[in-house]
Amino acid sequence: MNVGVCYAEVDRQLWMRLEVTDSSTIEETINLSGLLKLYPEINLANQKVGIFGKIVALNTPVKEGDRVEIYRQITVDPLTVERTAKTLTNNP
Repeated sequence: MNVGVCYAEVDRQLWMRLEVTDSSTIEETINLSGLLKLYPEINLANQKVGIFGKIVALNTPVKEGDRVEIYRQITVDPLTVERTAKTLTNNP
């Protein structure tokens, strides 16, 4: 079956399609994609994964057309960034 796998860094995104067997899980799909070799910083023990924006477990089976996503850790509090941006734009 045909599924997509994607991973985004700050400055670039990778999205690929690949064929997997009908019984494949998220973890098997990620391993088959080769992303773990391309991005050694990915740690599936610590990072969340999902399908179409919904967080799921590594042992979740994939279905035809699914988009498997690997999420990076949030490194900045979004509320702090928003306040900082407003402060910078309001200063003369």
